Amino acid sequence: MTLTPNQFTEMSNRLQEVRDEIGRFIVGQEEAVEFSLYAILADGHALLEGLPGLGKTMLIRTISEVLDLSFSRIQFTPDLMPSDITGTSLIERDADGRQQFSFKEGPIFHQMVLADEINRATPKTQSALLEAMGEKTVTILGETKAMARPFFVLATQNPIEMEGTYPLPEAQMDRFLCKILVAYPNRAELAEISRRTTGAETIELEKKMAAHELVDAQNLTKSVMIAEDILMVAVDIVQNTNPLDSEFDQIREFVQYGSGPRGLQSLIRLAKAKALIEGRFHVSIGDLKHVAKPVLRHRLLLNYEGEASGQSIDDLIELIVKNAGKGVLK
Repeated sequence: MTLTPNQFTEMSNRLQEVRDEIGRFIVGQEEAVEFSLYAILADGHALLEGLPGLGKTMLIRTISEVLDLSFSRIQFTPDLMPSDITGTSLIERDADGRQQFSFKEGPIFHQMVLADEINRATPKTQSALLEAMGEKTVTILGETKAMARPFFVLATQNPIEMEGTYPLPEAQMDRFLCKILVAYPNRAELAEISRRTTGAETIELEKKMAAHELVDAQNLTKSVMIAEDILMVAVDIVQNTNPLDSEFDQIREFVQYGSGPRGLQSLIRLAKAKALIEGRFHVSIGDLKHVAKPVLRHRLLLNYEGEASGQSIDDLIELIVKNAGKGVLK
């Protein structure tokens, strides 16, 4: 099928309506909204990190309502078991009195799943969720069951209260397309939040896109083009995160591990999503630079010197991004 510029423009308009509708309820948090939508369009999963009470759960629930997706929330706790997420097979009697196994689906079998405070669950339970994220299937007693389509996991974690938590290993963090930092609202936003949530008026959200239309948007995102020279800029950004290959002294001195191929794939997928929302059918260097921090910040691991010196991973990524694409026409 031949794609036309009008298809990208029409889809961009639809997605702008989705973003505007979310903004009717969510105050501020433009970056969190923006990158959550990018991750959804790129058919990936996102990790949101922020202090308690900043509206992470409400943001995800609002997105599911506007996109008309089935929604489930899993509150992660230390005693949560893998079967509490995936479901389990029970022995039941049928109408004739015969016993048979009957599968009861867990909350993972929804289109949008909120994994709330994922770092509070044990590694065994975390791995059950991450397997479903990676394979989009669940295997129970040898039977493989597919997830709904579209299927997204948006996980939250609290950067404080680390006692009694189980931080995700770096290899499992890599499963997330991006890590979004949820910012604290400013003075004006705090006042507006109070007006919207403590009064008698209720904001009714409109459904702006159906699930099958979102699948079409995902397919259109994959069709966004990236020129060979722009692709090599993305390769350079990712390669420069690795201390053995980086051209930057700070990376070689302070970084223990950098990003791998999955980071490059995520960088390009999110850049394509940004281009689509803006009505373009090609990726620019600006798109790559814009999405680099959320894509890479959870894929870089500082060494002892980096931790001791108080280095910021975002600042190291900024150093790489600032120098990316020199000599390539924008």
